[in-house]
Amino acid sequence: MPQPILLAFGVSARMRGRLEALYEVHGPVGGVRPETVPPEARHARALITIGGHRTDAALMDALPDLGLIACYGTGYEGVDLAAAKARGIQVTHAKDANATSVAEFAMGLVIAASRDMTKGERMLRAGEWPNRKAERMPLVPGLAGQRMGIYGLGAIGMRVATRAAAFEMEVGYHGRSPREGIAYGYHPTLRGLAEWCDVLVVAVRATAANRHAVDREVLAALGKHGVLVNVARGLVVDEAALTEALEHGVIAAAGLDVFEHEPHVPERLRALPNAVLTPHMAAFTLSAQRAQAQVMLDALEDFFAGRAPANLVAEMA
Repeated sequence: MPQPILLAFGVSARMRGRLEALYEVHGPVGGVRPETVPPEARHARALITIGGHRTDAALMDALPDLGLIACYGTGYEGVDLAAAKARGIQVTHAKDANATSVAEFAMGLVIAASRDMTKGERMLRAGEWPNRKAERMPLVPGLAGQRMGIYGLGAIGMRVATRAAAFEMEVGYHGRSPREGIAYGYHPTLRGLAEWCDVLVVAVRATAANRHAVDREVLAALGKHGVLVNVARGLVVDEAALTEALEHGVIAAAGLDVFEHEPHVPERLRALPNAVLTPHMAAFTLSAQRAQAQVMLDALEDFFAGRAPANLVAEMA
C-alpha cells in the first residue's frame, strides 16, 4: 500500500504525477496549519514543504505519524528543528541544488541595480529618449575595480564571488568565522564589511539569529554610493529601514529577490525608482528545479526504505 505524504504547497502537474505514482498524496494545503490539515491526511508520514512555511511543534503534533519533513529548496528557516528532533522527525533540504542559478541571478541584480538598467528601460518605454541630451542617464562607477562584500560565503556566496572576480571586482566577505583556504578578505563584522564595500550581497542562510542583521547601522555604513542585493531571505534585511535608506539617499540602490512578508511587498518599496524588485525567482531555472525535485524524491525514497536521507539539514547530519 502506498505511503501517505502531505504537500504544503502546489507542485507542477508533472511532479504531482511522479509523486502519485509512488505515494498516497494529500494536499496541497497552502501554509499548512494544525487546523487546516485534512482529516484524511493526519496519518501522513512525510510532509513536503518550503523553508518559509511555519512548521512548528503544533503542526508536528497534528501529524502524529510524521517522520520526515522534506524542504523543497535550500531554506528551512520555518522548521522548528528542536521540535523535530524531540519527535524523532528527520528534516532534509536541497543543499546547494540551486546555488549556481541563484548566484547568476544575484549578479544580474548587481548589474541592474548598479547600472540603472530598469531606470533606463522605463525612460525608453515612456518615449523620453528623443528628448534626452547626450548624457541620457546619470554616470555610474561600473563594476570593474569596485569592491563586493558578500554576507555568507556558502555555496551561493562562493559562486557569487567567482562571478564578481570575473567582473574584475575585489571581493571580501563576512560570516561566523573565516573560511580556511579562501583568498578573499574576511571582515569580522557585517558593519565593517559594509563600510569597506561598494556592493553588499546578502547570501547568508536565514536564522532567528540573523533576523534584521542588515539594519540602519549597516545601511549607513554601506553609504550613499552603495548598492544592496539580497538573494537570501527577506527577514535578514530590515525592510522598513531599507525603504527609508532608499528614499533618503542613505544608499544608492537595491536589488531584491526576497522580501520580509512574501508575497506582499510594501507599496512604498514598490514605488521606489532605485529598487530593482523580482518575485523570489532566482532559483527558477530548469537545472535548479530539476535538481531540487530530485533531492526531494531521493529523500522520500531513502526515508521509506529505512535509510538515512543523504540531505539532512546540517543541524541533524
